[in-house]
Amino acid sequence: MTLDLDADLAAVTDASPLVNAVTNNVTVNDVAQVILHWGGLPVMSDDEREVGDMVAGAQACLLNMGTVSEEGEATMVEAGESANDHGVPVVLDPVGVGATPTRDRVAERLATELDVAMIKGNYGEITALAGEDADVRGVESVGDYSDIATTAVACAQKYDTVVVASGETDLVATADAAYEVTAGHPDMGTVVGTGCMLGATVATFAGAIDDAERAALAGTVAFGLAGEAAADGGFGDVHGPGSYNVAFKDAVAGLAETDHDDGDARVERVLTAE
Repeated sequence: MTLDLDADLAAVTDASPLVNAVTNNVTVNDVAQVILHWGGLPVMSDDEREVGDMVAGAQACLLNMGTVSEEGEATMVEAGESANDHGVPVVLDPVGVGATPTRDRVAERLATELDVAMIKGNYGEITALAGEDADVRGVESVGDYSDIATTAVACAQKYDTVVVASGETDLVATADAAYEVTAGHPDMGTVVGTGCMLGATVATFAGAIDDAERAALAGTVAFGLAGEAAADGGFGDVHGPGSYNVAFKDAVAGLAETDHDDGDARVERVLTAE
């Protein structure tokens, strides 16, 4: 697939998609800010009594399991069902799946009962969802995932979706292929919530771009380029994780107005499914 990142960024700005994020209480502000900075409109409705109505008028729905609860599970199901009924793309971020039986059950329920346009998770979470052995500590992926491309494709096939697997090198997978995205910077790993912000990013792009595969690739590349721009000092001096976090959000807001790659050079097809 050929990317035109300028066109994709403009599509998000022009559409200004309303993204309802049912997300965790650790990074809710970061998620809202990133949606806004890409050009979307964030709304964080998480009350089962209204979320269906809110999602019905949205252009994308993000379901993030970071602080899963019984009440939160019911809200995510209600939000996802409303999204499916109204043709709104659902992005599932199964945070911590593989760490506890409760998270395993909730993630499996959401991924199977709902029509999910994308699943975004780290290497361990995607491996666990694919039904393979994964090493997840809390919400962090640890261990060796040298065959993650094959695993991501298997996960995409299992749930009939597009998969974004985040790690040292991010991957985007469909049932037919896996693409490696070589964009990003190690400093991104020093900030709590970058995984949640990536989920918010691809949800925002999905709200403006009809093709889920293209939205996933464009969003993942853009996110990585913003991480690089922040580390390079183009959006203020970086002295540590705190200043990097500020610079990163500024880079997200300013990426469309800066010189950047068109995206193609950052995407390589690394696997074609048989």
